[in-house]
Amino acid sequence: MKRGFAWMLALLLLLGLLSGCGGSGDAAASDDAMTGADTADNGTASAGGSYGAWAETEAAEDSGQAGDSGDDRLENAKMIYTARMEVETTGFDAADADLRTLVEVLGGYFEQAAVHNYGSGYRSGDYTVRIPADQYRPFLERVGTLCHVTYQEESSDNVSTAYYDAESRLVTQQTKLERLQALLAQAENMEDIITIESAISDTELEIEQLTGTLRHYDSLVDFSTVYITLQEVYQLSNVEEPATSFGSRVGTAFASGWRGFVSTLESLAVALAYGWVWLLLLAVIGAAAGRYFWKRHRRQTQPREPEKKP
Repeated sequence: MKRGFAWMLALLLLLGLLSGCGGSGDAAASDDAMTGADTADNGTASAGGSYGAWAETEAAEDSGQAGDSGDDRLENAKMIYTARMEVETTGFDAADADLRTLVEVLGGYFEQAAVHNYGSGYRSGDYTVRIPADQYRPFLERVGTLCHVTYQEESSDNVSTAYYDAESRLVTQQTKLERLQALLAQAENMEDIITIESAISDTELEIEQLTGTLRHYDSLVDFSTVYITLQEVYQLSNVEEPATSFGSRVGTAFASGWRGFVSTLESLAVALAYGWVWLLLLAVIGAAAGRYFWKRHRRQTQPREPEKKP
């Protein structure tokens, strides 16, 4: 009886060892690719700006799917979608309010939001938005209608292999735990009890880690991540129609060069306005230094009067 019990215990320990080795490589590789967080403060905002009413009426009509949802190959795939956007606006307050309203209407939340003003007179905002995966594509398109997009990058990560591997190992560990608990109920001597309890503890730890991994994957799959940089500008960049003929291309080049020259002068004037105290101080110091050296040079160049003989 004891020999049979020992063989059953050894078989269960071997099963746990094989299941742990089978998926550890994929899990380690997938953890490096995961970004974002499972928990975050749900940033809420009141409806504001010019977008509010339109967004609320249009959100219910949108049933677009993230990525290429019509592709059967991705029907059961675990996809993580990430995007980075750089946008401009001439009305920062309205754009910020519209963006917050859009996120709220589509069922997302702000993982991080910050507004900066470095003294240049123009503000900028950095946002990390978590948006439901089925609203990922509509969200990107609507941001483009709220602000002027200057840069957009999208990426996707298929974590199906790592996800289903972790899910399979979780089922194996749960089965192993049930059998170990049954063996513990039949154990008679203290040595077997200690060995089984140690195996149960290791199995419970493995189950907890696998459960956390699956929850983290679920968070990244269910909610896509969009990083947005909102910049307030005096004039939107690259808004002219693309030139086709030689004359229009030359005219566009001259116009762009003139706008760049004017923009540079405006930036210089703003910088001088902010630093007028330092400029005044430097001017005073420069005038004092120039006066001192001029007097010194004058004394050195003047002819000396001849000494009178007694």
